[in-house]
Amino acid sequence: MSTLTALIIVLAILMTIVGGETGIRSFFSVLINTMLLILVAILISWGISIPILILIFIPLKLVTIIFLGTHDYTVAKNSFYAAFLVCLIVSVLILGCQWLAQAAGMGPEAGEVLVGLSQMPGLSYPMIAVAVAIFSSLGAIAEAAVAMSSGLLEIKKHNPNISRMNLIASGNRIGSDVLGTAMNTILFGMFGSFLSLFLWYFRLNYSMGEVLNEKLFVNEALIIMYSLIGVLLTVPLSTIFLSRGMNKNGVKDGSK
Repeated sequence: MSTLTALIIVLAILMTIVGGETGIRSFFSVLINTMLLILVAILISWGISIPILILIFIPLKLVTIIFLGTHDYTVAKNSFYAAFLVCLIVSVLILGCQWLAQAAGMGPEAGEVLVGLSQMPGLSYPMIAVAVAIFSSLGAIAEAAVAMSSGLLEIKKHNPNISRMNLIASGNRIGSDVLGTAMNTILFGMFGSFLSLFLWYFRLNYSMGEVLNEKLFVNEALIIMYSLIGVLLTVPLSTIFLSRGMNKNGVKDGSK
């Protein structure tokens, strides 16, 4: 048994113990999303239109993340609407920023790996960069939507007669905490995955200007900004969607 397999088994056991049925669904959500990402990469390599793949797989990934990770249908539905709307807004922002940044393609660090290989594989590097940025920001957006939905759900259950304005005010207070933790998670995740490249820059005495104009660094920094903007938009939109849906339909125990 490989280390990866053992860790996957441990993860499945812990998620089952801690989360119960929801934990099991969340585990399968991770597996399904992993397979979806692999499928996206395969379809792109076959030459399928990247914009079409983005439009198809954004809702598919959000459905697996939100509906499998939330036990209340009303909350999941409104969270999906908010996350999907934010994803569309962020996608437009990504298209514009990637065009302005012109940071798509391989950096000089990949020179030795690419020696002897064709530099023109017939794929659009700018659109691949757009797809990577969109799918990278999906996780943070969906996480913020689910966190907001869970908090508002508990508030509504404990105080069924709470007014919509008070629910929105409570959501804003929850949102400030969600923003703080989400932003730190995004930043530390970026630094952890980028640490080896930072060491590369320091040991090779890159100047600050060279670092700021390096394709790999620019792409990572842009993805961080897209994710942060997505979370910032998700918090108020989730609060509005959920407060409206909860006050209209009420909150019921279970999945209905």
